[in-house]
Amino acid sequence: MTLVAFMQAGNVSVYSGSWRYPHAAQDFLSLDYYQRIARVLEEGRFDLMFFDDRLAMPGIYGNSVDDAVRYGARPIKLDLTAILGAAAAVTQHLGLGATYSTTYYQPFHVARTFASLDHLSGGRAAWNIVTSVNDAEARNFGVDQHSEHDKRYDRAEEFVEVVAKLWDSWEDDAIVADRASGVFADPAKVHKLDHHGEFFDVQGPLTVPRTPQGRPVLIQAGQSGRGRQFAAKWADLIFTGDPSRTVAAEHYADQKAIIAENGRDTDSVRVLPMVYVIPGETEQIAREKENIFLHELVHPQASLTLLSEVTNYDFSGHDLDEFVTDELIDQVSGIRGLVQGVKRHIGDRELTLRVLANHRATLLQGPRFVGTGAQIAEEMDQWFHSRSCDGFVIAATHFPGAFEDFVRLVVPELRTRGLVREDYAGRTLRENLGLARPENIMATRRIDLTDAGKVVEHA
Repeated sequence: MTLVAFMQAGNVSVYSGSWRYPHAAQDFLSLDYYQRIARVLEEGRFDLMFFDDRLAMPGIYGNSVDDAVRYGARPIKLDLTAILGAAAAVTQHLGLGATYSTTYYQPFHVARTFASLDHLSGGRAAWNIVTSVNDAEARNFGVDQHSEHDKRYDRAEEFVEVVAKLWDSWEDDAIVADRASGVFADPAKVHKLDHHGEFFDVQGPLTVPRTPQGRPVLIQAGQSGRGRQFAAKWADLIFTGDPSRTVAAEHYADQKAIIAENGRDTDSVRVLPMVYVIPGETEQIAREKENIFLHELVHPQASLTLLSEVTNYDFSGHDLDEFVTDELIDQVSGIRGLVQGVKRHIGDRELTLRVLANHRATLLQGPRFVGTGAQIAEEMDQWFHSRSCDGFVIAATHFPGAFEDFVRLVVPELRTRGLVREDYAGRTLRENLGLARPENIMATRRIDLTDAGKVVEHA
């Protein structure tokens, strides 16, 4: 099974109360913090260290960042370039992934960033493709509000097409480096794009040669119908957020069918749900830790702050114990799917904002595997062999201890069952995922001028 570590470059894990846990490290502004975690993950033979990102401090709630700052609700987001470079320097096999937005970045910038990382890491880069949805992010980039859903995906489609062409603008053997003749590279094998589309005009070529992986690994986590189609067309890894094995199995079958409809090999795309894992030396220890994380560490206002952020709606005029009505669901964009997900956990009883918000800020938003290493390995085994997933995105309750406990207690049990590798298969992320190196789309479509002056396109 594929194992991905879900990271945040800031004061908390995806669980917003993690900074308050007594054993959580507080040196999150140092390179050593991220390097320590990277070493642990490589020791556990994880495929990928992946960083989530947002381009604004949570500030929708009350039109202010005060509560996000006051309660530590993800107010810090470091730039990921330096962190990934630092992690690459202390590891040899661990994949290195980051989120970059197609809404606020430009294709040339993203293509160059990940191509550079792929070269400097020896072929271990991965890009998580997101379409940003938050008005606070929009205002940080000089835009009043974010674009509507389908327009964002239209832009993302063209964005990824341009990035892929930029990555392939150098052919693999373009560099000659012939000192005697003075020829460094063959210009016939370095291609301009001259792309002119609805959203982008990009001349090219990229200033970085083709990378060890051909192209970095692509990640996507779209849950809507359009998102699933986009992921089926482009992604190598698809991250999901299903609350139970039954729901995950349905999602898995649907996504694989869409992948097949796009003419791709379904085994070449990994579907990976996010799960919290809380291991302990005994089940009682694990349950005691779970109780602390669920009930003691997340402040209610932090929960509402993050709920406002994810739904792009200001909940400051609502009470925490107010019921979530049909009228509110119709009013708030994006909340319907969240409500449906929470009700899969709690049933059809009436839902309050407090419960809804807690599902976004605590361990309630995804499945939890809690117990001894053997018990957790058994549960992961059941998910994997019931065709509910191809592996997991492991979300940490706190850094670095959650991953240290997982590697120490769970990984040996998974190895005993033959579910994870004893050692890495190769140096590149694609090799370790068992994915083929993509063909160069610019080379296979190269246009030559013949002696007769005719234009010939080679398929």
